[in-house]
Amino acid sequence: MLKVVPEVDVVATRRARWSVAVLTILIGGAGYAAVLPEDRADAMYHSYDGGGLEVTGPSYLIRKGFKDKVSAWSNYYVDSISSASIDVVTTASPYNEQRDEVSAGLDYLHGKTFMGLSFTNSEESDYTANAVRFGISQDFFGDLTTLGVSYARGWDTVRNNSDATFEEDIDRQSYRVDLSQIITRNMVMSLNYEGITDEGYLNNPYRSVRYADQSSDLGYSYQPEVYPRTKTSSAFAMRGRYFLPYRAALSGEVRYYTDTWDVDAYNIEVGYTHPLWERWVIELRYRYYDQSAAEFYSDLFPRQDYQNFLARDKELASFSSHTLGAGITYQFGTGLMPFFKRGEASLFADYLQFDYDDFRDLRDAGAAVGDEPLYEFNSTVLRAYISLWY
Repeated sequence: MLKVVPEVDVVATRRARWSVAVLTILIGGAGYAAVLPEDRADAMYHSYDGGGLEVTGPSYLIRKGFKDKVSAWSNYYVDSISSASIDVVTTASPYNEQRDEVSAGLDYLHGKTFMGLSFTNSEESDYTANAVRFGISQDFFGDLTTLGVSYARGWDTVRNNSDATFEEDIDRQSYRVDLSQIITRNMVMSLNYEGITDEGYLNNPYRSVRYADQSSDLGYSYQPEVYPRTKTSSAFAMRGRYFLPYRAALSGEVRYYTDTWDVDAYNIEVGYTHPLWERWVIELRYRYYDQSAAEFYSDLFPRQDYQNFLARDKELASFSSHTLGAGITYQFGTGLMPFFKRGEASLFADYLQFDYDDFRDLRDAGAAVGDEPLYEFNSTVLRAYISLWY
């Protein structure tokens, strides 16, 4: 999954809804090559389990082209969320909810110019997210170079299930530039930039910060978070893929993120794809991520109303993560599916380890205030796909 926001579980955060929407749009949006995607149908089932959070659900995508000029697609995506994460068990009660997301789009090919327009709506009990995106790309220099630009606009509504009068808005804009280049017949490189501006209610209405309070039996008390109402972020990435003589491939990525909340992050990823026999393909990958804390974040503030902006969201803390991933794909022909051209069935698994530098585990009741053990957790992500081309 992705991200143009600091890492941490995208499916678990309100602010990440924008990234999820844009990611879903990109499933059917401009692929930055002057070729229409083939007609296909996809089904996916995903599962996330880690840190007291469980997320499961299906996703369905269908695409159909018309006269080699236009391709239409639609996607339906569901998250069933059960949360007893550390934030929930220390300040609130576990909860269950469902998020439903619907996307649709059109892609148009004219000569070497590819254009895509799409819309996404995401609904849950206390959050509504909408996004529209337009992208255009053009091939140059004998189709060795592709330049793509895109713009996305999002508008969200934040509600609070415990306060029927609470309602806040968020406006988002995203600008993206992609440049890909065929270096040799075996090597492809790409450079990417994305800028996002957020304005409105950017924190979580359920989340609190803690501050030192000698009058409390715990030694600390809580007050609501207060965030700035604007944020601008930028992400730069360089990716490459090298095809080996025996049909295998090496891939790599370096990415840097920064924003006006003083969060800086980078990740490095390497991958290897290897064919087995004629129909099987295995994939392996490793990813390292590191992030600094936001300027207004603290695990424990010295007193109530210590500063104008206050956050204790672990997504804004300093932390690092390691990801080990593996996948296997089976490619089959019309013998198994006589009404389709071909198909693929895939299973991917990721194991993630998160280590926090300044977010503490308050479940250790015997620890001194401010000296609780640093929080860490593991998680697993499973994704099963089937794709059919027709």
